[in-house]
Amino acid sequence: MPDAVIGNAEGPGSPGAHSPKGWVGRLRHPLGLTWRQYRLERRMFWRNPSAAFFNFVLPLLFLIGGGAILHGNQSQLDRLVPAIAGMSVMATTFTALAYNIVFLRERGVLKRIRGTPLPTGSYFGGVAANAVTNTALQIAIIVIAGRVFFGIGWPRDWAELIVFVVVGVVCLAALGVAFAHAIPNFESTAAYVNAVFLPVVFVSFYAFDTSSAPAFLRTLADALPLKPLIDGLYGAMVSGSGLSANLDALAVIALWGAFGIWLAIRGFTWEQRRG
Repeated sequence: MPDAVIGNAEGPGSPGAHSPKGWVGRLRHPLGLTWRQYRLERRMFWRNPSAAFFNFVLPLLFLIGGGAILHGNQSQLDRLVPAIAGMSVMATTFTALAYNIVFLRERGVLKRIRGTPLPTGSYFGGVAANAVTNTALQIAIIVIAGRVFFGIGWPRDWAELIVFVVVGVVCLAALGVAFAHAIPNFESTAAYVNAVFLPVVFVSFYAFDTSSAPAFLRTLADALPLKPLIDGLYGAMVSGSGLSANLDALAVIALWGAFGIWLAIRGFTWEQRRG
């Protein structure tokens, strides 16, 4: 990121040399640095084929496979699309950030970033904005696919959709960063992440899809953040039940988000762990 912290490129006597309104002043402003970090994150993302696959292709494969199995069963398709949308939010935030934070920490990248003039807030602002962009693109793809291929109309409550996506992104992103603290090294990241991601997806999908799920599984799913997120997305995309009908689900996600933010800040480390 040397271009994000370059010195004054104008002569000392030029009008904008020391003016915060000049391009150099804007470049050094935290928001300007956040924007440049965000652009860097986007370039790095598209240069990583595996990241693009797990963020975009894998959820679509689940959607296509599920759609083929449930072809002709519209009520089940109506439940499949928001469920895949919820899984996509978790994949582009919790999973992606857990992988990235551990990788950057273990390779010493975070330590080097810490030693640059780039403000911490600008760095994490760029990382967070990148996660939000990936999530927004994924949700847009799933909404369009639901409309074109699975007979689901446009979301009935756009405001509810936006609220649940935003709160879900904040919650699961914070939990992803927090969970990265528990992963000892990058080689074990896949095992740690999948040990959380896959059971949560299975329990949440099962409890959401069928009313015959055991009571303890439904209670567990309702207490985790993914199932409430899917409930909110279903209300926004399919039933049009409105935000007021899903305030309890929103409260669960918000509580997990507050807990995740606290853990993420409390346990964050810039350096590789020793021993």
